[in-house]
Amino acid sequence: MKVLAIGDIVGEKAVEIVERNLKNIKENKQIDFVIANGENAKNGNGLDKKVFNRLIEAGVDVITMGNHTWGDEEIYEFIEDDRIIRPANITKGIPGKGYTIKEKNGCKILVINLIGRRNMEGAYFANNPFTEADEILERYKDEINIIFVDFHAQHTGEKFMLTYYLDGRVSCVYGTHTHVQTADETIMPKGTGFITDIGMTGPVHSDLGNDPQNSIKRYLEDKPVKDIVSNNPIMLNGAIFDIDENTGKATNIERVHINY
Repeated sequence: MKVLAIGDIVGEKAVEIVERNLKNIKENKQIDFVIANGENAKNGNGLDKKVFNRLIEAGVDVITMGNHTWGDEEIYEFIEDDRIIRPANITKGIPGKGYTIKEKNGCKILVINLIGRRNMEGAYFANNPFTEADEILERYKDEINIIFVDFHAQHTGEKFMLTYYLDGRVSCVYGTHTHVQTADETIMPKGTGFITDIGMTGPVHSDLGNDPQNSIKRYLEDKPVKDIVSNNPIMLNGAIFDIDENTGKATNIERVHINY
């Protein structure tokens, strides 16, 4: 099975790129299942119902979120949909689900969303992602062996250590949030695929998707600046994971970086 994970989608133009190109990518790369991080898809902060529907119609199977999950209050209208998940380890009782189970090609796929706690804005009340993962995996240990974890985290060491901890128990752990694709894709000793961050689907030559000319005021004038999504051309970042359907282990990882 081939699974494509798409890095943080930032802004309207990035959504349009996914709409126009995902079908061809799926056909050319023989993709079976698509996961995309959508926490920045609505104007760089949050997700509304219209954009959610557009991404699903474009061919995304599951949308994961992060620290900007609640950036657009409209999300409360559809957060219970089983095609979208928010971090599982945020405060108990918050609407939405931290994981979902989908079936593709006769195989069940468990997708888990977690958020980091090291140097992580908006995660002050997050529970421990390591023990939260344990609890979820315990429920399905005898039922599902294809398991993906989107770890939305800032700290590279935290991302690696979660993967080290889960090695052999999940198919892949990949990082989101930093918007910078890393070149450290690897298969861990017990068969779990890992990459520190799959990158961003958003404007090139930008401040993590935002207009750098506007953002530079933070550095020159030491004052708060409201982010404005850049109008620069879009790149699509992500990774393709080949998974052995019988064992759930990763057999190959291919980074995706396409400029449009």
